[in-house]
Amino acid sequence: MAGHDHHVHDHHHASNQRALFWAFVLIATFMVVEVIGGLWTNSLALLSDAGHMLGDAAALGLSFLAVRFGVRSATPRQTFGYRRFEILAAFVNGVTLLVISMYIIIEAYKRLFAPPEILSEGMLVIAVVGLLVNILAAWILMRGERDNLNVRSALLHVFGDLLGSVGAITAALLIFLFGWTLADSIASLFVAVLIMVSGYRVTRDAVHILMEGAPAEVDVVAMQQDLMTVAGVKEVHDLHVWSITSNELAVTCHVLIGEATDDQKVLHEVTDRMKRFGTFKRSTVQIERAPQCCEERTIW
Repeated sequence: MAGHDHHVHDHHHASNQRALFWAFVLIATFMVVEVIGGLWTNSLALLSDAGHMLGDAAALGLSFLAVRFGVRSATPRQTFGYRRFEILAAFVNGVTLLVISMYIIIEAYKRLFAPPEILSEGMLVIAVVGLLVNILAAWILMRGERDNLNVRSALLHVFGDLLGSVGAITAALLIFLFGWTLADSIASLFVAVLIMVSGYRVTRDAVHILMEGAPAEVDVVAMQQDLMTVAGVKEVHDLHVWSITSNELAVTCHVLIGEATDDQKVLHEVTDRMKRFGTFKRSTVQIERAPQCCEERTIW
């Protein structure tokens, strides 16, 4: 049975890699096409959608790397492995998205007062193809393991890019049918807001993890109070909860106990209590017996 579970896990792992890789190839390739098309048609909406696709391609690439390299073992120099690369890349990606969104907003503001001539037919064709590419990428990702955090987040990115494609199609139709060239600037502003929101969230979350802040889903105060109710525990201090990467939590703490208290019993009870507050892949509990530390136990 264990061998069967391992086989299923490997199958899901491989399918996730394939789904993320091919979705990345699709989005990254069409991003280049959309940049060329935006320059050719003079459409800021297409260029802004390409900027959104850049963020999606980066997110897909990060998710692929996280799945591919997440299984690599730690080394004496990289004791936590290479999972933090995902967060560093996410930070760069988030800042890039913010810069792109600001450029689009400034350019769209200028075009509101001097709308340029736009090749609406070419714009419409490229926007429709972009919509189809996003639908195909979403279908590929849905064939992966949708319970996987990386696959699910990548799918949400692609769904967001669908909105950008719909906006570009709408603008192209308005220009083609009614000659309303302002639609291009308005559509690009809509996409710029989507990019800015995504960029802000990615940057905020990456900075929080890099600063080793406590994960939002873990109530550290409630955890400390709960651990204090363990029989024999006098004090819980130096309690630290942080993320190695987006879905890998770690916790450490010092627990002060009385002289006559069974340290092994307290150790097991504390580690069990911690499970109420999150799934910690790494937990270290140091038992201290008043007035000095007697021993240390690490639970991996």
